[in-house]
Amino acid sequence: MSTILVATLKVVFLALMWLFILFVANTIRTDLFGRTATTSELNDAPGPSGAKPAKKRRRRKELTRLAVIAGRRTGTEVPLDGEITIGRSADCVLDIDDDYASGHHAQLWQDSAGRWVVTDLQSTNGTYVNGAKIAEPTLVGPNDVIRIGRSQLKLER
Repeated sequence: MSTILVATLKVVFLALMWLFILFVANTIRTDLFGRTATTSELNDAPGPSGAKPAKKRRRRKELTRLAVIAGRRTGTEVPLDGEITIGRSADCVLDIDDDYASGHHAQLWQDSAGRWVVTDLQSTNGTYVNGAKIAEPTLVGPNDVIRIGRSQLKLER
């Protein structure tokens, strides 16, 4: 074979190897951190059963409070009413008194479909939902544990 053909085959093989490596790295990143959801996807996403919830249907047990289940303020509860700012600052709705929390660490709010969403407010140590660090607004429910510093929070009925 000519040397030009061999060199071309080597370059093509090398390019295919790099594409495979990038594909594998992207798959691993997606598995570790999840995919990014846009605000419109959060507002338009179907419920857990796959169907959009009926507007007239009433839920049997609404989530009514945010409770601290671990940390210095264990037992503290805040009613789920509007936006809840969580952090160490005195002007936060839930002051968690945690050395690893930022002044304004995270925010919990209700979307247009009535689901609760937690957002990290560019905190130093991050906000975790079920052990995974979040980078985008994340839906939370009664079975999810939100960790801020050493404190753990949960939505309750």
